[in-house]
Amino acid sequence: MCGIVGAIAKRDVQDILVEGLKRLEYRGYDSAGVALLTNQQTVERRRAVGKVAELEAVIEATPVAGNVGIAHTRWATHGEPAERNAHPHMSGKDLAIVHNGIIENHQPLREELEKEGYFFESDTDTEVIVHLIAKLRSEGRDLFQAVMEALDHLDGAYALGVIAADEPDRLIAARSGSPLVVGVGIGENFIASDSTPLLPVTNRFIYLEEGDVAEVRRDGVDIYDRAGHPHKRPVVESTLKASATDKGEFRHYMMKEIYEQPVALRATLAGRLEPDHVAEDLLGAGADGLFKQVKGVHIISCGTSYHAGLIARYWIEQLARVPCVVEIASEYRYRQPVVLDGRLFVSISQSGETADTLAALRMAKGLGYVGSVTVCNVPDSSLVRESDHALMTHAGPEIGVASTKAFTTQLSALLVLATALQKALHGEPNEDVVAQLRQVASVVEQCMELDAPIKQLAEKFADKHHALFLGRGPLYPVAMEGALKLKEISYIHAEAYAAGELKHGPLALVDEDMPVVAVAPNNELLEKLKSNLEEVRARGGELIVFADAKAGMTSSERVTVIPVPHADEFMEPIVYTVPLQLLSYHVAVLKGTDVDQPRNLAKSVTVE
Repeated sequence: MCGIVGAIAKRDVQDILVEGLKRLEYRGYDSAGVALLTNQQTVERRRAVGKVAELEAVIEATPVAGNVGIAHTRWATHGEPAERNAHPHMSGKDLAIVHNGIIENHQPLREELEKEGYFFESDTDTEVIVHLIAKLRSEGRDLFQAVMEALDHLDGAYALGVIAADEPDRLIAARSGSPLVVGVGIGENFIASDSTPLLPVTNRFIYLEEGDVAEVRRDGVDIYDRAGHPHKRPVVESTLKASATDKGEFRHYMMKEIYEQPVALRATLAGRLEPDHVAEDLLGAGADGLFKQVKGVHIISCGTSYHAGLIARYWIEQLARVPCVVEIASEYRYRQPVVLDGRLFVSISQSGETADTLAALRMAKGLGYVGSVTVCNVPDSSLVRESDHALMTHAGPEIGVASTKAFTTQLSALLVLATALQKALHGEPNEDVVAQLRQVASVVEQCMELDAPIKQLAEKFADKHHALFLGRGPLYPVAMEGALKLKEISYIHAEAYAAGELKHGPLALVDEDMPVVAVAPNNELLEKLKSNLEEVRARGGELIVFADAKAGMTSSERVTVIPVPHADEFMEPIVYTVPLQLLSYHVAVLKGTDVDQPRNLAKSVTVE
């Protein structure tokens, strides 16, 4: 969840580190810091609580420069947001470290090190690592040896960057459970949590594998496994441009990414649709043979991706006619699942580094699934590398913490997957689904015309503290996603219910102070939904209904109807997501919250 940047070069790297931290702000953080190895062979550190701008002010007041350095944005796990808990952490004045992840056995290690005279200035688990490395160096190990041996004592997850004043020609990096990449330059090299912060200085990357330890020098990179054996990792050339992570003309990344959805959806579907079926080589060699073995699907994911999985369940069971179970990854990995014959494991993640989802995949490999597929947005992520097959969403970088285009592209990819399963299992092409997929980007484009009326509608939420979201069928998870968006960025408490459940409890909450938002496509459940909404109106509730233009619903007292462009059956969940994204955005702007970086949240959840 935190962000790491490191560099070793012949030039001053301070600006590179700070710019890298700015490009990692989307991950979520509460403090930031840098440590630089100066020309005097000392390690100088600067830290600040708050935004990277606060760190820049500290550096301006007390300048620091150097050609080897590490930097970090921290999201608090152990210890409150405070300068003493901010990274980098140091042991003495000559050794510094940055760390993502959680060290589970930090307390006994801390107690042992304190007995040996090491002083802890922070409450973090990270400080244990730097003192442990210092101890091993004091016993005669060089920096690389000390890091390798220190890792043997750690339980938990980590991505590390380490520098030492007396070894100015290398930067040591290591990963286990948290992502880390090496950026390859000319006469200079870099490390970072992902490729985004390094795009201004390189487009060539090495993605470290689980257990890798890297010695990063100006003239090259050597990578070893945990046993100390050297390994070659491929250098991957990224096609992303540094400008891909700019806001452009938009005030916030979230709004930019909402408006990018038509383009992103077309990218997801490009080359995957034949006239009446999805492309045969959708998932590469062996996928069709795998699909023919499938007797059921198990979807594992978290947060917004979990909602995508819930919608996909309707499609998979309707089209492929096999049972589908959807589960939250953090729950799945701590129980003892019974895997029936012929089950396909499907993971969903925007980043491909979601800790619980990745751990679930690793656990699943020993449970007897016929194979694994991931639906993901990041090509070189851990989930993509470790799954048997990957269905890439091609949504492009998503910077806003509240997911928008990642969600709708996941839905389109999952509908493609359901259609591919249908054809493999039953030999049935589906011209209707393919036709709808071809149209979905255009219909979503029409939804952008709702921006102005939804901006006006948002004023109804200005003084509200609670909201209820309702939907039926596959639109129920859409309501769940709408509620999540509103609570994520506006901090309004929001709940979602299947509309048929109103009379089983939620009606007790309905009054004039709780807006009730409903999604009402023109389908076979519309009349039942209308009855549910009448129950709300009869109890004095304020109703806001996003309804199909053909649904025959009109605004009246305490009922506001926003007409939504008509969408056919399989498009409905994708199309009706968009107005709910716009609603949450405009409410958040009205309330003055931090839209792109809401409090307490991170974009890429790489810890449990």
